[in-house]
Amino acid sequence: MSAPDQPFPTSSTGCINVFWHEGMLSHDTGRGVFDTGMDPGFLEVLEKHPENSDRVRNMVSILRRGPISPYVSWHPGRPANVPELLSFHSQGYVNTLVEVDRNGGKEICGGTFLNPGSFDAALLAAGTALSAMKHILDGHGKLAYALVRPPGHHAQPTQADGYCFFNNAGLAVQLALDSGCRKISVIDIDVHYGNGTAEGFYRSDKVLTISLHMNHGSWGPSHPQNGTVDELGEGEGFGYNLNIPLPNGTGDKGYKHAMMELVVPAVQKFEPDMMVLVIGQDSSAFDPNGRQCLTMDGYREIGWIVRSLADKHSGGRLLIVQEGGYHVTYSAYCVHATLEGVLNLPLPLLSDPIAYYPEDEAFAVKVIEEIKLYQRNTVPILKED
Repeated sequence: MSAPDQPFPTSSTGCINVFWHEGMLSHDTGRGVFDTGMDPGFLEVLEKHPENSDRVRNMVSILRRGPISPYVSWHPGRPANVPELLSFHSQGYVNTLVEVDRNGGKEICGGTFLNPGSFDAALLAAGTALSAMKHILDGHGKLAYALVRPPGHHAQPTQADGYCFFNNAGLAVQLALDSGCRKISVIDIDVHYGNGTAEGFYRSDKVLTISLHMNHGSWGPSHPQNGTVDELGEGEGFGYNLNIPLPNGTGDKGYKHAMMELVVPAVQKFEPDMMVLVIGQDSSAFDPNGRQCLTMDGYREIGWIVRSLADKHSGGRLLIVQEGGYHVTYSAYCVHATLEGVLNLPLPLLSDPIAYYPEDEAFAVKVIEEIKLYQRNTVPILKED
């Protein structure tokens, strides 16, 4: 892993506080053709829904038993309560989910199933993210990781979306604001646009939301946002939502270029006193839901850069929140690599079992430079002096 091309403070490794609760495994998304949940009647073997419990079981297992385990401190998660949910979500939306759960569940929107056990798991995911943030806010540790499912970054204040019911990261960010944090940077590297988090803070100048995602556009009524560069926020929040839609095949080098040319300068000018890294390993080279060609080296690099930014701007305070990642084994390896980078470990602890996949670095760099030019001509805090 190479160091970024500009100096950052060097910090001690320390440990990472991982918040987890096995009750989140009770969310059963079922089986189906890709993510529709439907049996077409002509296939002998159906795949599991991509957001299934096996992927997270492996993430837990690799952190408990893999070479990073000596650097991990485990903490129990807990369910969120309704007043906590209302800090980000509307009463009407929460009432809708309660009613759906009471009636035995249903498909809320495309591919997003609230089945028996799902609502309790979603409460645990939200509460576990809140517990991880509170651990940092109370001064018990600077690094915390909410290992949660169902994921949350597509959940908007008034609707579910993209396998997500409650916005785990958004709730944690709001808790930090309510606890006195002045400015918070959210960096989302899931392969899909973190549209729910962006929507929740779209009119705020206290939260800088940055999303690096594949250029997938809108998904319809449940996901009206496009994730394009011109979705910059509104009112006081104009210029505080930065989208970085990347071409398919961007790869490790392209992501590093985007981090150094777009993310680092924006965070440095914003000067947050808390940082949140929203991770999804569906940006990996082998994920069924993404095509971004990141390998373990790329995730390790991103973790290192974000940790360095946290050391420089937020006193090392960094919350990590789990989102996607649907290759049952490789996602776990990439989680391990991400946390290796966050912990600033001197050498990779775990080698890549699959490794190389062709990346389109040249095209990615061209797109990133176009985004940089647009942002510097449009976003007030990024305009050249």
